[in-house]
Amino acid sequence: MPGRAAKSSSKVVSPVIQLKSEREIGLMRQAGLCVWQAHQLAGKVVKPGCTTSQIDAVIAGHFRRCNAEPLFLDYPNQKEGRPPFPAATCTSVNDVIVHGIPNDRPLVEGDIVSVDTGCRLNGWCGDAAVTYPVGRIAPHIQVLLDVTLATLNMAFELMHTKTRWSQVAREMAHFVREHRFSTVECFVGHGIGRQMHEEPQVPNFLSRGLRGSGDFRIEPGLVIAVEPMVNMGTKRVKMHRDDWTQSTMDAKPSAHFEHTIAVTSDGPTLLTKAPSPKEIAEFGEVFLGRMENAPV
Repeated sequence: MPGRAAKSSSKVVSPVIQLKSEREIGLMRQAGLCVWQAHQLAGKVVKPGCTTSQIDAVIAGHFRRCNAEPLFLDYPNQKEGRPPFPAATCTSVNDVIVHGIPNDRPLVEGDIVSVDTGCRLNGWCGDAAVTYPVGRIAPHIQVLLDVTLATLNMAFELMHTKTRWSQVAREMAHFVREHRFSTVECFVGHGIGRQMHEEPQVPNFLSRGLRGSGDFRIEPGLVIAVEPMVNMGTKRVKMHRDDWTQSTMDAKPSAHFEHTIAVTSDGPTLLTKAPSPKEIAEFGEVFLGRMENAPV
């Protein structure tokens, strides 16, 4: 779940980043595997005729079987007195960028749905998002999905060679502009650990903060949720009356992909990727068996 970017008028201060040990990153990997599995289940469910409420129910059930806490459910609203988020997943359809609330409207052929979810397992968090096509989608919308995913993959690769996040963010935004799309700027990625939202803020563009003291080093122990949100048209966003749903101002489609990424002594690694053969042998009975028994 992306955080809201600091306002440009806000005083930018250096983030206090809690670097994680190799042992802690290993524990976060277990939460990341649980989130990866949730997305495998979502991918099986997404089809014409299914509802976003059904997607949410499948993922919530998976977290229960894993004894994991859904991070999004009852997440506080930034507006005082407004309701917390009511589901385990954000399901954002077509022009909805983020924070879409699951509902009972059937998806139709040609829709896209961004599924963002996370959990806390044994005290540590994982968070990831995927935008799924619903059946066959228009070629120009597929390009939007491809570019957004490529932006995330590029960020991960750049983290192997760049030393500061500002260098990565600049390249991400440039890549999006080259394809004549726009990067959402009012929502950003975030640090993650025992809490879903920790320092630092992780913009997908060269923000005011990254030009100053909000920039941060890419160093061992850093764990961040990187999540480009890319619009086909304007970057401008509007909030719906539910005080959660955020959609594009021009009603054009938006895509969203996210991984939790840790920097280790061996370099960056994806904590929300598919399991390795070694991990399947180690955790297969604990996680994969529960996924195989999941009702879809």
